[in-house]
Amino acid sequence: MSDLNRPQREAVRYSEGPVLVLAGAGSGKTRVITRKIAYLIEHIGLEPRHIAAVTFTNKAAREMKARVGELLRGQNTRGLNISTFHTLGLNILRKNFSDLDLKPGFSLFDEQDSGNLIQELLHNDGSADNAAAAIRWRISEWKNAMQTPQQAELSAQSDQDIRAARVYARYQKSLRAYNAVDFDDLILLPVQLFDRFPATLEKWQNRIRHLLVDEYQDTNLSQYQLVKQLAGIRQALTVVGDDDQSIYSWRGARPENLAQLKVDFPRLKVIKLEQNYRSTGRILQAANQLIGNNPHLFAKRLWSKLGPG
Repeated sequence: MSDLNRPQREAVRYSEGPVLVLAGAGSGKTRVITRKIAYLIEHIGLEPRHIAAVTFTNKAAREMKARVGELLRGQNTRGLNISTFHTLGLNILRKNFSDLDLKPGFSLFDEQDSGNLIQELLHNDGSADNAAAAIRWRISEWKNAMQTPQQAELSAQSDQDIRAARVYARYQKSLRAYNAVDFDDLILLPVQLFDRFPATLEKWQNRIRHLLVDEYQDTNLSQYQLVKQLAGIRQALTVVGDDDQSIYSWRGARPENLAQLKVDFPRLKVIKLEQNYRSTGRILQAANQLIGNNPHLFAKRLWSKLGPG
C-alpha cells in the first residue's frame, strides 16, 4: 500500500464498523474502493462471494471489476458482486420473485416500455397522450420516494398529480398483469420484500457480509433504505461520497443521505480524502472558494502536491 496516502490507507484497512470515505474530486476514491475489496479478501479473509460493491453506471462497475481483477490476479474471485444498484436489485428479485407475486421469467420494462404502457392507459380512457412523459417521470419520483399509488394520491397537491397518481395505480396493475417490473421496481421491490420477510433479509445479510457503495451522495431514498437493510446489525459498510459532487437531484438523489448515515449508524467513522491528484494548487484554490459557498454536510479542503500551476 506504499502508493496510498495516509487517509487512503486508513480507509482501506478500517473494518471495525461502518465508514464514510468523504472523497473530494480527484482524490483516488476508486483506488480506495478496489484496494479495500482486495484487502477484505487477502487480509480479512472474507470470501469474494460475501462482498458486494455497487455503483451507478455499468461503465463504473466494469472499471471497478477490471481493477480488482488486476489486484487479485491469479486468485479465485468467484461470486464477487460488483454491479450497479439496479443489477443487485434484479438479482435479489430473481431469487425471490415468488414472494412478490411474480412468476418465473418476469419481464423488465425499460423507459420506452413504461412510456408506451402509460400512453396506452391514457388512450384507453380518452385522454390526450402528450402527458405520458410527465406522468411516467412523476411515477418514477414516487417510486424512488417509496410512495404507493394510494399515498401519492393522498399527498397530491394539484389536479395533475391526482390524475398522475390514478394512472400510477392502473400502471401498477398493468405491470402485474404483464408479469413485469420497471426500472424503479428493481430497488423498491427488494426494499418491500425485506420489510415483509425478515428471514429473507437475514439470508441476504449473511450473503453480503461487507457492502461497499460508490457515489453515495447520489442515492435516493429507496436506495438508501436498501443499503441500510443489507448492512443490518453487522454494519460492515463502506460508503464513498462527496456532497459537493451530487449530480442526480433531478432523479431523487439526496446528498443529505450522507448526514443520515451518522443518525442510522452511530458508530460511523468519517475519513476525508482531501489530497487531489489531478489539479494544481491554483485550480484547487478556486475550487475551494466555489464549493465554500455550498451548504456543507462535512467540511473539507482540497490540496495538491502538484505545485501552484
